[in-house]
Amino acid sequence: MVLPEVYLHIQGAQYKRLITATEGLAAITTAIVHPCDALSLGGALEAGRRGLIQPVLVGPKARILAAAAQAGESLTGIEIIDAPHSHAAAAMAVAMVRSGKVNALMKGALHTDELMEAVVNAELGLRTERRMSHVYALDVPTYPKPLLVTDAAINIYPDLAHKRDIVQNAIDMMQSLGVTCPKVALLSAVETINPHITSTLDAAALCKMADRGQIQGGMIEGPLAFDNAISAKAAAEKGIRSQVAGEADILVAPDLEAANMIAKQLIYLAGADAAGIVLGARVPIILTSRADSLLSRLASCALAKRYLDHQTGIRS
Repeated sequence: MVLPEVYLHIQGAQYKRLITATEGLAAITTAIVHPCDALSLGGALEAGRRGLIQPVLVGPKARILAAAAQAGESLTGIEIIDAPHSHAAAAMAVAMVRSGKVNALMKGALHTDELMEAVVNAELGLRTERRMSHVYALDVPTYPKPLLVTDAAINIYPDLAHKRDIVQNAIDMMQSLGVTCPKVALLSAVETINPHITSTLDAAALCKMADRGQIQGGMIEGPLAFDNAISAKAAAEKGIRSQVAGEADILVAPDLEAANMIAKQLIYLAGADAAGIVLGARVPIILTSRADSLLSRLASCALAKRYLDHQTGIRS
């Protein structure tokens, strides 16, 4: 007799544990780019009060002060770098990273494209040898552990080389959360290789790249359909024998459209909490959404804090 899978879930419990786990780590100095509304400003200031970040506010000073008044917040002791508009704020924040003044960026009340335009600038931006990619960290009520989904915000139709970096970024993030060898599911519509479905070919190539050491630190399997990646029962019914199937820590979608749909469906249909971060630049970029709750914003800051601490430990 097979018993049904049952999960007892407290909303936000995993995020609260994540935030608590950062309490012994130093706050990361973070440029908050254009925090000109009460939501983005309030989230950054609360993250500062929690010791997650040390916020430096970059944007039009008059608008920042107005947002603080609207939110009932005091900016006493908070550094403000005056910039005339959002584009200038993004460029100034990126320059602060390059000069070593801050070690993370956080998106305020501006479009993602505006911030990333300054970040990816070939001469003045924050590019590294690694492709930048976005990672959603999801707390899903019907899944028993944290789940990363990538890439839902940066790479629209990534090629094989880009996917290699997307996978490695996600592995690095999950390792910083304490999962030594994360299980990575490379998603497609089917679990067999089909020459007419490019994502299945890419998945097979990525698995071989992992075998040859071109991707390190994770256990990689693919192609896997979504159900096989997150349900051991579905994988067993299809005869899939894999240590990843039904146990995935990371879901790698074929492209941005698929990743974004997966993440948003889990958020709005399954009640998942979502935190987001961009990796692969010189510093982590905390990429918030206007729809994010305060807890999600704090969790995103905690992700950056854990990631930086992990990377520092690797280098030392």
